Amino acid sequence: LSFLLLSTYSGFGQHKNLSGEKIDSLDIYFSKAVADWDVPGMAIAIVDNDSIIFSAGYGVTNIYQKQKVDANTMFAVASITKTFTATAIMMLEEEGALQIDDRVTDHLPYFELYDPFVTHQMKVRDLLCHRTGLATFSGDLLWYGTIYSTEEVIKRARYLQPKYGFREKFGYSNIMFMAAGEVIESVSGMKWSDYMQKHYFEPLGMQRTITSTDDITYYKNVADPHTTENEETIPIPWLNWDNMAPAGAIISSVNDVAQWIRLQLNQGVFQGDTIFSSNTSLEMWKPHTILEVTKGSARLFPSTQFKAYGLGWSVFNYHGAKIVGHNGGYDGMISQMILIPEKNIGFVILTNKNSSLYYPLMYKLLDEILVGKQTYDWSGLFLDFQERQKEHDASTAQDSADLLSSGKPSLPNDAFVGSYTCKMYGDVLIKEDESEGLVMEMVPAPLFTGTLTHKHLNTFIIKLDNFPSLPEGTIHFIINKEGKVREMEIDIPNPDFDFTELHLIKNK
Repeated sequence: LSFLLLSTYSGFGQHKNLSGEKIDSLDIYFSKAVADWDVPGMAIAIVDNDSIIFSAGYGVTNIYQKQKVDANTMFAVASITKTFTATAIMMLEEEGALQIDDRVTDHLPYFELYDPFVTHQMKVRDLLCHRTGLATFSGDLLWYGTIYSTEEVIKRARYLQPKYGFREKFGYSNIMFMAAGEVIESVSGMKWSDYMQKHYFEPLGMQRTITSTDDITYYKNVADPHTTENEETIPIPWLNWDNMAPAGAIISSVNDVAQWIRLQLNQGVFQGDTIFSSNTSLEMWKPHTILEVTKGSARLFPSTQFKAYGLGWSVFNYHGAKIVGHNGGYDGMISQMILIPEKNIGFVILTNKNSSLYYPLMYKLLDEILVGKQTYDWSGLFLDFQERQKEHDASTAQDSADLLSSGKPSLPNDAFVGSYTCKMYGDVLIKEDESEGLVMEMVPAPLFTGTLTHKHLNTFIIKLDNFPSLPEGTIHFIINKEGKVREMEIDIPNPDFDFTELHLIKNK
């Protein structure tokens, strides 16, 4: 894959933390890392002392079209959106439209979770700090690619089972940020997208920032998502995220996100205008939910003693400094935004492939800013980790393949055909195709389809046709004592969507 480099940065700001020579060195490092990681395109911007001191694009927007990425190229920023939603909630509190400790049901009467006590006690604050008791990403299949509206997704969340006690542990929840967006609409009388446009995009001059894939056609210079399939990088289609917009739908460029960074580093002031108070920054950046510092993390990052989540922001310490930020994962695009408030510096990294490249580059920049040199070749280190993981996964896959195709299904194909209903999710269909055999269709998510391949007894392999980012999984049919199919279990192991949350009972 051939990569094209385009770097532009200005020296108009005072470089308090990074010299021009250091920036030149970083530029070279970034360019090499993009090639080493086989990522089609990336853009980075650095804000220092209220000025953009570096903004650059690397590679291409699409591996086939070869349009160069620059600092105005638009990418999905995904969950960086949560910092906008949290800031909006805090601004509405400043205006007296709500209190952060209002009950959610005061503003969303239909809001209901797994337990009446939790439903009654859930505060707006709880929506923003991932401590509801639900597991990380619980219920994300409700919104991903589905026909359900934001309100319908939130209503169906009442069927989700908790993993922890209420306010006991961290469990990252997109659905709760969707509820926060609904609260914004309820108390402001504006659509969430209109609120973002009026209060942030327009005042900050973010002219290349949108909240829906529907608007992409109005813009040029937009990156395309990419993933890896059969060891090759391929572009994949944009998927509309309108129904979960407050949790992750913003699409922007590094030059635009740099304006958001300026506002946040200045604790609510932008070019002399006060948009929110410094108290809002302090509240958002204060630890609310503690995260574990694992033994592995402590060995690799010994200067990090704590990790936490504030209100729409992650917080940790590194080499004596408090780091505030958020990353984002869209299928085919991964991003990272970081603020170092005491240094008055921040940066954003946007990429157009499912890749961990953002992570070593984040630590490369943190080292150069806080230590003055890199403590590791982070890119090389994490590439090595990735290769080891690939070898492990390949070995595991081979072990699994050795167990395939033992025993025929206990019933003919037509016994498995029918509709299966999950109260939380809706219907999943098993159909029989003359040429393909058994086929699965998830009714709420029309793109979720796949052909079943027999594996063992009443277990079949499933690969979702339209989602190359997701691995193969299994569908297992449970037979009752009368010898009829009672239930279907779907298991597609991946870090984002828990298919085992679907309790699918066959309809008679």
